Amino acid sequence: MSAHGDQQRLQGTTPETQPVITAPHQLKRAELLERLQGNKHGLSQDEVNSRLKRYGNNSLPQAKPPGITHTFIRQFFNPLIYILLLAAFVSLLLHEYSDAIFIIAVLLINAVIGTVQEYSAQRAALALQQLVTTHVMVLRSGESYQINSEALVPGDIVLLESGSRVPADMRLLSEYDLEIDESLLTGESLPVSKEAGLTLEHDTPLAERCNMAFAGTMVSRGRGRCLVTATATATEIGTLASAISRPPQKPPLLLRMERFTFMVGIFVAIAVLILATIGFISGTPLEEIFLLSVALAVSAIPEGLPVALTVALAIGMNRMAKRNVVVRRLMAVESLGSCTFIASDKTGTLTVNELTARRILLPGQPAWHISGEGMVPVGAITPPTGVDGDGSKLLIEQLAIAVTLDNEGFLGLREGEWDHHGDAVDVALLVMAHKVDIHQADALATYEKIAEIPFESEHRFSASLNLFDGRPTISTKGALESLLPMCSHMATTEGRQPIDRDALEAQAITLAAEGYRILSIASGACVPISDEPFAVSHLHGLTLLGMVGMIDPLRPTAAAAIRNCRSAGIEVSMVTGDHPLTAYAIASELQLANSLDQVVTGTALREAEQQSHAAVDQLTREARVFARVEPQQKLAIIESLTRNGHYVAVTGDGANDAPALRAAHVGVAMGKSGTDVARETADIIITDDDFSSIANGIEEGRIAYANVRKVIFLLISTGAAELVLFALSLMAGLPMPLLAVQLLWLNLVTNGIQDVALAFEPGEGNELKQPPRAPKEAIFNRLMLERVIISAVVIGIVAFLTFRWLLQAGYSVDEARNGTLLLMVLFENVHVFNSRSEHLSCFRHNPLRNKLLLFGTAAAQLIHIGAMYTPGLNEVLGVKPVAIGHWLQLLLLATSVLLAMELHKCYLKLRHTNHV
Repeated sequence: MSAHGDQQRLQGTTPETQPVITAPHQLKRAELLERLQGNKHGLSQDEVNSRLKRYGNNSLPQAKPPGITHTFIRQFFNPLIYILLLAAFVSLLLHEYSDAIFIIAVLLINAVIGTVQEYSAQRAALALQQLVTTHVMVLRSGESYQINSEALVPGDIVLLESGSRVPADMRLLSEYDLEIDESLLTGESLPVSKEAGLTLEHDTPLAERCNMAFAGTMVSRGRGRCLVTATATATEIGTLASAISRPPQKPPLLLRMERFTFMVGIFVAIAVLILATIGFISGTPLEEIFLLSVALAVSAIPEGLPVALTVALAIGMNRMAKRNVVVRRLMAVESLGSCTFIASDKTGTLTVNELTARRILLPGQPAWHISGEGMVPVGAITPPTGVDGDGSKLLIEQLAIAVTLDNEGFLGLREGEWDHHGDAVDVALLVMAHKVDIHQADALATYEKIAEIPFESEHRFSASLNLFDGRPTISTKGALESLLPMCSHMATTEGRQPIDRDALEAQAITLAAEGYRILSIASGACVPISDEPFAVSHLHGLTLLGMVGMIDPLRPTAAAAIRNCRSAGIEVSMVTGDHPLTAYAIASELQLANSLDQVVTGTALREAEQQSHAAVDQLTREARVFARVEPQQKLAIIESLTRNGHYVAVTGDGANDAPALRAAHVGVAMGKSGTDVARETADIIITDDDFSSIANGIEEGRIAYANVRKVIFLLISTGAAELVLFALSLMAGLPMPLLAVQLLWLNLVTNGIQDVALAFEPGEGNELKQPPRAPKEAIFNRLMLERVIISAVVIGIVAFLTFRWLLQAGYSVDEARNGTLLLMVLFENVHVFNSRSEHLSCFRHNPLRNKLLLFGTAAAQLIHIGAMYTPGLNEVLGVKPVAIGHWLQLLLLATSVLLAMELHKCYLKLRHTNHV
């Protein structure tokens, strides 16, 4: 139903001032409803549309990303740019007008390229954020809907539950065990207990308004029904929006690269100073030394590296989004490549989260069969062989009524089609009840609901208190071990009998071993306890009606995704609240576990925690299934896996999963079933809740990280090659091999185009066949250093020898520089293909897999050739056309770096073989 709300979002409206409710906390609930012209059934759709037009969307003004003009201007705020501007100024003083104009032109072109890259990356990141929206349950015209939170209006009735973010300022109408984390507003670290029935003084401090819920805060536990009193900028947080806004932080990878670039800059500055000294001693004119030193420094220092990396990461993020993985923090792109262990939830991640009730266990009877699939209530409930179906019909109906009353789901016909929302367990039980002609609306009309205890992971059950003929009646459902202590009797065809716990547990174990998720159902009269509200203390002396066995089919892609993770060196475990036998049956089908010894229960974890960390670590070392685990125990599992040396990714969807998501190296939240708390805590969000998308994300994360390395290698190695060329020329007493403008041009037409194209490089196909990268492994590692040295030395020496030969062959200095510049362009055109893979031969790498790189390389060469024939530009650059034969000879020389790197790859393969 989210589309229902999304259609209401208005763009371009100018909201009026919202209704002035100066102190909703001091008003009684009925009075406040009247003031806001609302009612207990919720607003009508016409009234909602009218209020949206008047008050606008429920959203705070967002800080806009820098505009294209601001982004363009920011390209010039770089110390290296200042040096180039100084060089242009000195050129003007020396009357080298063409050099000055060209330097400024290069600066402008580089600024345009940087602006396009950075602006595109910003827009792509913004688009990704739009994929993650917050939804909320509202009551309108007597029906509950899930809508986008931006479609809320004053007067709406909102249903809050554990794990949800409060979408607006609201007055509580009713609540159960409701606690809200208001630290964002008040700084109070502990959750605040809420009481709907109180009216407070006008001057009650914000932190003490226990009958209110404020926008931006988080529901820690419990449930609540609330009346929206203010939205958007009229909320308490709206007045603080500017104060709490924070500038975006750079991811660790970019910070490391900026530090790396700075260190390279220092090294290059020292090298340039040495070369300038050599040039001065050899008699080179000072102005030429100055301009050349500046140009050489700028060409050798990878000042464009942070922007290039931002683009590479943005491309990776977009690729991941196309595979249902939304990255909330850039660090997750690099972190995914290091994961060695994934602790995954079962429901909705490894399974499809479409529970179907398939079996009913009545006390003392074999299992009844339920036909039908999915959420469409078509099918029948048939008794087992030898059981009198008519005699047990009343028991089945009593069980169906109980699961219908203790239910927060919805199942009904809307516009001729079956519609449903709510927890998958609740919906599956409603479908089952329909198959014996028990309908939710009819049941609630007969049994008026007066109170409830919602399901929480801590107690593993829920309960409902209803009135039937004036008598309070309890209906409850939950795990068998949770309900058994509450029950004194069980329902049989012979009447209400004393409960036989051993027999019931044996029945449950038999069904659990077949992979069924077991839910127990009980009911009974409610015995008042003084004036206490309905609570756990009322749940005793109940009658166990039976158990329901449900199947949640495995996702078809889950088993293959787990195999892919294992081939990538990543272990996978399943964390679930299911019975150990149910969990093991599912894990066996997924080939996660092959022995019950690999199943660890929450009880075993609790006992180990009471002993020592070492005891817990011993359990988690071999475990592949964690069953009957409470959410808070997931944190202990993650911490133990980390102590065992793993780099851990963990999935979560509930509010109680937030500590584990935060503690893991990579927190993974579910986009469909995940709560607001989980999604906002996580590093990445899986939009389809499918485990295979996690494997896809790991693959794309590794590809993105590999592409970052490729871009770094290309920029560093070509800059180093230019240093080698100049060092050799100066030491040999030769003229400067390239002019300042030629160096700037070289960087402009090669790296300026090719590095972005390289960031689009697809995967090599073996990303999930390689072991995880060590978390602390430096990007510029030994392998990259080897490759940089080899390629820089080969390019530098061949270019130097070519320049010297041209001079010795009688060519003028300008002609020799023309040939050397063309050779360097060709070198970089060829070398970019070396950058495509660290290990795979260029001849085994299909060039058509990255057509953009082919286009960029061809464009770079054609632009340079075009400059040779362009009057004015060719004079500034000191270039002129060369014969096709000479061009082919230079191209042949440029392939020397290809040969050298191919030999290095052969050496790496041989070294790896010998090591193995």
